[in-house]
Amino acid sequence: MRNLSHIDTWVFDLDNTLYPASCRLFDQMHVKMGQYVMRHFNLDYPAARALQKELFLRHGTTLRGLMVEHGHSPEGFLEEVHDIDYASVPHHPALLAALERLPGRKIVFTNGTAGHAARVMERLGVSAAFHGVFDIVDSDHIPKPAEQPYMKFLRDHAVEPTRSAFFEDIAHNLKVPHAVGMATVLVVSEDEEEVKDWQGDRDAEYVDHVTHDLAAFLADLKFGD
Repeated sequence: MRNLSHIDTWVFDLDNTLYPASCRLFDQMHVKMGQYVMRHFNLDYPAARALQKELFLRHGTTLRGLMVEHGHSPEGFLEEVHDIDYASVPHHPALLAALERLPGRKIVFTNGTAGHAARVMERLGVSAAFHGVFDIVDSDHIPKPAEQPYMKFLRDHAVEPTRSAFFEDIAHNLKVPHAVGMATVLVVSEDEEEVKDWQGDRDAEYVDHVTHDLAAFLADLKFGD
């Protein structure tokens, strides 16, 4: 298990990682995706959601499936899907304090957009702690867990993998980071059934640490001299 005492670059997924899954932002986004697919394919809502799920499973995101299989441009989809209500995201002073004590850079790496990340971080009150965002546009619309976006992220932000840590809510999204030498942390829901359904194998060899309280986990870290 890789320790975190030597880390100087801290990489965080956004959705259901920096804020808890109980905020249900993804519920809103899934509805928006279903409505988009309904409109563009002239389907009823159940059929649209089924197609959306198929595209997600084949390509990692619904958007990638729409682009690869149906030639859709990403801009309209991303704008529509992220037009949501952020009121459920709580202000989180303890998370800000925990982030600010971490040595080195803090960067968000998300399959969402930079605008979505900015709105979430503003609601949390943690914007000042971060040094950058790597979003789906930066990754050329290729989502995690594909290898290419991770490699591009490392190059674009000059990250040394063995001195970095990656925080994620989906276990298989930690597979590539672990393989290239990053320490990995799975941020799980407190609802054990949700963990089993969509967060993957918390005991996988590529998961170094597991926490259900990101702020407390970060606040408890010890660093060497």
